[in-house]
Amino acid sequence: MMRLYTLPKTDAISDLTLAERDTPRPARGQVLVRMRAASLNYRDLMVATGNYGAGGVAPDRIPLSDGAGEVVEVGENVTRVGVGDRVAGIFMQNWLGGEVNDSHPGSAMGGAIDGVLSEYVLFDQQGLVKLPEHLSYEEGATLPCAAVTAWNALYAGKSPLKTGDSVLLLGTGGVSMFGLQFARAAGARVIQTSSSEDKLARVRELGAGDTINYRHIPEWQEEVIRLTNGRGVDHVVEVGGAGTLPRSIDSARLGGQVNLIGVLTGGQIDPVNIMRKSILLRGVYVGSREMFEQMNRAITQHQIRPIIDRTFAFEDTRAAFEHLESQQHLGKVVITIG
Repeated sequence: MMRLYTLPKTDAISDLTLAERDTPRPARGQVLVRMRAASLNYRDLMVATGNYGAGGVAPDRIPLSDGAGEVVEVGENVTRVGVGDRVAGIFMQNWLGGEVNDSHPGSAMGGAIDGVLSEYVLFDQQGLVKLPEHLSYEEGATLPCAAVTAWNALYAGKSPLKTGDSVLLLGTGGVSMFGLQFARAAGARVIQTSSSEDKLARVRELGAGDTINYRHIPEWQEEVIRLTNGRGVDHVVEVGGAGTLPRSIDSARLGGQVNLIGVLTGGQIDPVNIMRKSILLRGVYVGSREMFEQMNRAITQHQIRPIIDRTFAFEDTRAAFEHLESQQHLGKVVITIG
């Protein structure tokens, strides 16, 4: 038997239920992974509280998209991984490469299909990548959604980040902290926002060249323009959504790229400045296995270690969700499974 968490309904964090099921066995092409750690994204909080899309998720869904573990058994014809390999599952299990298409969202873990908050998870061999050797399971568990999203935003668009570019990062959540690490590894300049002076001090220690407290400077786009001598930034990693998007557009240079990721704030979008500034507004929904593997090579080359805010025991999963909900974290919130 294995332990796992399910969501019999999705009204509140308290709906998370610890249960037991038979441990599955791999069939042809499948891989059984002993999960060692999982990490939380804002999406997981939306799922648990019934705020994820119009239809939500199916009853008794196993939550979380991001996890890492050890291969303990393989089925026939498995060639990508072997017993003992340290692996992570990709966010959309059938998005292996190329552009996203209509079939891919239906394979998103922890939403369309069961996720990884379980002692054992059965994967198709195509839905796994090997972890960088220098990372722990806890660090590896932070990669599938937040890290790949940041990588996609900065490197997979029409104008990939290059040395000397400038990047605006909103907040200090998982995507933004990976954005900081990837941008600094490329030799780019980072401007980062937060409402916490303690968090701003921390990101400066990690390489952010300039920081803006948006509580003290509500019109923070004006400060971005001032810091860039009137030019604006080359890239914006926009995690706020419609409520912050107009300021992000104003912060970008003429012909700059705004990568739209988050849905944290409400509001409406006026397209006029997008047109006037020839902005490339690009929606980013995580990324493919190909992007994940490219990112892992960069993580290995630069010996990047994910920023983990706090780690919780498997039995304290509800507390982990509550910590994420408090918005006190900087970087990733991780659950150790075993």
